[in-house]
Amino acid sequence: MKDIDLFNGDADGICALIQLRLADPAETELVTGVKRDVALVERVVSLKPRHIVVLDVSLDKNRFAVDELLAAGSRVFYVDHHFPGDSLPDHPNFEALIDTQPNTCTSLLVDHYLGGRFHNWAIAAAFGDNLNAVAQELASRAGLSSSQAEALKMLGICMNYNGYGSTLEDLHFHPADLYREFVKYSDPLDLIASEPEAWQKLRAGYTEDMAKGLAAPILNDTATSLVIRLPNEPWARRVSGVLGNELTNRHPDKACAIVTETEGGSYLVSIRAPLNNRTGADEVARQFPTGGGRKAAAGINELPSSRLDEFLTLLAEFWS
Repeated sequence: MKDIDLFNGDADGICALIQLRLADPAETELVTGVKRDVALVERVVSLKPRHIVVLDVSLDKNRFAVDELLAAGSRVFYVDHHFPGDSLPDHPNFEALIDTQPNTCTSLLVDHYLGGRFHNWAIAAAFGDNLNAVAQELASRAGLSSSQAEALKMLGICMNYNGYGSTLEDLHFHPADLYREFVKYSDPLDLIASEPEAWQKLRAGYTEDMAKGLAAPILNDTATSLVIRLPNEPWARRVSGVLGNELTNRHPDKACAIVTETEGGSYLVSIRAPLNNRTGADEVARQFPTGGGRKAAAGINELPSSRLDEFLTLLAEFWS
């Protein structure tokens, strides 16, 4: 029976797993999904003991399933930077690297765990998670040129972009497939230089969708917040997260949100705390039933249209 690698479908989750499997190659069952599909552990609950690696999904959202796995004799290695809940499992088969500080991400935790063996993958992930200052400092310390740092930044952003969507059909690549393509390279700079077809397609999709996103209408603009509204289209769902990051970089003193229309008449919401005050996004999101995330970036999977004004007011007032 294969062991299981379970990971978020964004840049951070994929780059974390790339590092681990470059260090310890293994044929494992891959469990992942779109970025917002975070309740992943329940998919693998089994009465048979397994060795399970969990990367970049909140323990708080998966605690019941993790407890069930541990009770069945499974071993769980959990690495994450999201809110974990009030306590961690007290079990000999549970090992965790969890840090919720806003200046880290799962790939950086894995990078530290591995002693920096595949450091450039961690730098790409940090750029993808919009930890630009952290990533740039790491790139400088590693002796990378400005062009190399920019190349890793684009790769990380594009990998992160690929994780956004309501369903896997919205994405250019299934995250597991993107992992399989990119884990072939121990250094992401080699991947970029090789220009494989997957990288070319991903970069072109990002460029096209971002141009549409930056031209989208503003829903609300205040002294402390900026909200963009996107239509119910696959390109809009794909670009929502990276567009939020870009707007935050352009307006560092404002909280930014992307509100995307859905089929059911509700909204999919991506929230970014102000770049100069990277905290509170998760608190805002958790005011709504389907909200969650981390201090700097969070989201609401289904915001009822009747609560849109409430959300806009909360976003504007939270950091005032």
